[in-house]
Amino acid sequence: MKRYLSVIVVLLFAAVLYAQSGDPDPAGIGIDTAQQKLREESIERFEIDGYWRSYIAPDKGSSYTRLFKGGPAVRDDEHPAGKEPILDGDGNEAGLADEYVLGTRIDFLHRGHTSITFSPLHPIPIEGITKSVSVWVAGRNYNHELKLLIEDFFGRSYELYIGTLNFQGWKKLTVAIPPQAEDGKNGIVQRNYHYNNQMGIKIVGMRIDCDPMEAYGSYYVYFDDMRAVTDLFAEQNIDDDDMVDSW
Repeated sequence: MKRYLSVIVVLLFAAVLYAQSGDPDPAGIGIDTAQQKLREESIERFEIDGYWRSYIAPDKGSSYTRLFKGGPAVRDDEHPAGKEPILDGDGNEAGLADEYVLGTRIDFLHRGHTSITFSPLHPIPIEGITKSVSVWVAGRNYNHELKLLIEDFFGRSYELYIGTLNFQGWKKLTVAIPPQAEDGKNGIVQRNYHYNNQMGIKIVGMRIDCDPMEAYGSYYVYFDDMRAVTDLFAEQNIDDDDMVDSW
């Protein structure tokens, strides 16, 4: 009797091992990849004069913002890390004019903790679920920090650290947008499960937080070609016959 029980226990143990080592459930394969349609596009080229404004507290200094011709070298054989061609709304090369960059001069009154804010006339919406945002910057090798200012689905404001401007010449800085919490209410919410036809974030500006030891004299900074990598899977799979809650 004990021999038969031992055989049964061994067979059951082998069956459990086989089940654990077999093929995984097909329903769990490719969820993150099959349900994404990633695309990169240029969301702001800094080509419209007067569209961006800068601000610094009057007791800290003054700022002046305008467009200048120029920009980072375009990617080619001599500049493999250069700027990519401008993209249209479908992620293709657009062939649009790309002549200008946004330049700002800040004249500090004295050393100290201060910030310079850059704001567009209107928030810049990004279609789909944004994965990352990048911008080309010439920061003049100062220890100032650049932040991205955004609003989520509910209009709540957030700031994301992009990078420190301690480099020479042009550099592409990128920030990843943190995924929202599973409950759909906390964190940076880009999509609410009640409304499939409304999603995404809005760019409301940028901010430079100055190193107090280097906030003196005149400071110059330039921006060009802000881009976003966004997931359009949900937007391209919306029911066309759904009702619109805008009445």
